[in-house]
Amino acid sequence: MISYLKGTVADITKGSNRFILTLEVNQIGYEIQILPRVSGQLPPSGEIAQIFTHQQVKEDQIVLYGFGSATERDLFRLLTSVSGVGAQLAIALLDTLGLPDLVQAIVGGNTRILAKTPGVGTKTAERLALELKSKLSQWRQQEGLTTSVAAGVPAAIQEEVEMVLLAMGYTGAEVLQALQTLSQDSNLAKKSNADDWIKEAITYLSR
Repeated sequence: MISYLKGTVADITKGSNRFILTLEVNQIGYEIQILPRVSGQLPPSGEIAQIFTHQQVKEDQIVLYGFGSATERDLFRLLTSVSGVGAQLAIALLDTLGLPDLVQAIVGGNTRILAKTPGVGTKTAERLALELKSKLSQWRQQEGLTTSVAAGVPAAIQEEVEMVLLAMGYTGAEVLQALQTLSQDSNLAKKSNADDWIKEAITYLSR
């Protein structure tokens, strides 16, 4: 399994609604299918880039999928573990919604948001919300985020905020520190919308 590749950007092409990055690593050019949004984040040709990869082996071909972060790649793997969700649909979900909104929609069971992605019907959206919430909870537990932070943070909000921040690449320790600090904000404690907590946590962690 190839975890990531670091090399020189040789070319980026678009064909059949798919973006293909050619990355030269030790004089070998790897063709990697990437998210459209990732193509806009890459440096110009001739410069160095690091891409996190997932290798898919089929009967007639081997495909490398590329992502901007390990977290994005890991969520791609979770998405494709759901019945009826293939690689292209997983890529469409990640590209249409982005990591934070996608995780929040799954955790909150917001099938309407999930169904905004082309190719995702109501039944698929329901399966995504049902099957992945438990898997994302395991992800949260692996980071050691299993206890209540403080009385100022509602349990349901805490879980959602933690999952979204983890999906954005923050560590369990960073998430815990942010929530412990925000729990002391009496004005924020009155708000029951997870979006407000997420925005404040991101602001705090970006300082």
